[in-house]
Order: sequence, then structure tokens, then C-alpha cells
Amino acid sequence: MTMHRSRIQFLVVFLVFGFAFVFGTVVILSQPPLAFLGSESQGPWQRAVSTALSPIKIVLLGPLFPALKMMHSDPDTPPPFFLVLFASYWSVLALILHYFFHKIRH
Repeated sequence: MTMHRSRIQFLVVFLVFGFAFVFGTVVILSQPPLAFLGSESQGPWQRAVSTALSPIKIVLLGPLFPALKMMHSDPDTPPPFFLVLFASYWSVLALILHYFFHKIRH
């Protein structure tokens, strides 16, 4: 029995896991938002996990790095701008992945 997900379901799940990933790397791993690898302020296990997760973070946040750097330089940037930026890029990424997964299955 295979589970078929619609595009909308796949998109929602992708966005939820994307936001959870960013939240986890910043809060649980104490990783700075603009760092891709482990930092000196982290413990050894946090640095190791951050380094192992860096390829995923590069795909999810790498293309957004210039915009994130610009937004972090302005202290008055409201958080909804970050959410909209992440959601718009990740939506395109999720739809492309869904298309390729659909092509592979059929």
C-alpha cells in the first residue's frame, strides 16, 4: 500500500519540517542563524550535529543567505518578513521536489 500525497499536503508538511529544522538548529543546537557549520559557542556534541546537518541547512538556507544577511543587519526587520521569505523559497523547492518524486513513481 502506497501513500499518495497531494501537492498541498506535501507543501504543508515540507514547510512544517523546514520551520522545525530552523527552530531546532537555532534553539536546541545554539547555532547562530547565519552559521552553516558548528560555532565556538556550541558544545562538542552540538558542533558535531551542526556539522552533520550543514548540507541540509545549505540547501534550505543557502540561496537565502544574502537576503538574510541584509535583514539581520537591520534591527527593525519584523519577523513576518523572515517567515514570508522562508515560505516562498521553500514552497518553490517543495513543488519542484514533489514534481520529481511524482515523475519517479510514474
